Amino acid sequence: MSNEQGPAARGSAWRAVARCVRTSVGLLVRRRVHLPRGNVGRVLRFANGSVTTVYRETVLERRPPAEPCVLVVAFRLRLVRGRAMHRLFEAESLLNTPLFVGFPGYVSKLWCTHDTQGVYRGLYEWDGADRAAAYATSLWRVLELGCVPGSIHYRVIPGLHRDAVLAEPGLLEPSAGDSASWWRLTAVA
Repeated sequence: MSNEQGPAARGSAWRAVARCVRTSVGLLVRRRVHLPRGNVGRVLRFANGSVTTVYRETVLERRPPAEPCVLVVAFRLRLVRGRAMHRLFEAESLLNTPLFVGFPGYVSKLWCTHDTQGVYRGLYEWDGADRAAAYATSLWRVLELGCVPGSIHYRVIPGLHRDAVLAEPGLLEPSAGDSASWWRLTAVA
């Protein structure tokens, strides 16, 4: 499914992020955000040959999604080079949690280490493909502050639960004419 758009308009993106942060504070105070360890350490392989490892999972305590979808986001950071800097980013990234858990429709996120090309990925479950896309286009404005220009990408795959894709990666099949492979999970260990 080729559905990537560009970023949201700056004003609307930053207003959406501000609403998200306000909502996130309430969710964190009510202890509805959890960091389970069950998927941490899993190795994910993608169709472009890249490999990454899950280093954190963030789950929102909520009812199951009515319109599940998977969202895959990829980006390359501009100033993060070397093992120590990547480890520092991965530790610090926990502070970014309020920038996404409060967006409407958020369900869960797997945080993935950088691959051999320095690309980080997030593998999300969302309730509603339109909500996932709205988040991704707003997130773009946050990411562009520290990312290599042209390195931000996302893909929304409606109708699938994240855990179903982890159990059976073949569910992520490209649509006709889709030559991009960075988002297609092919194996999970």
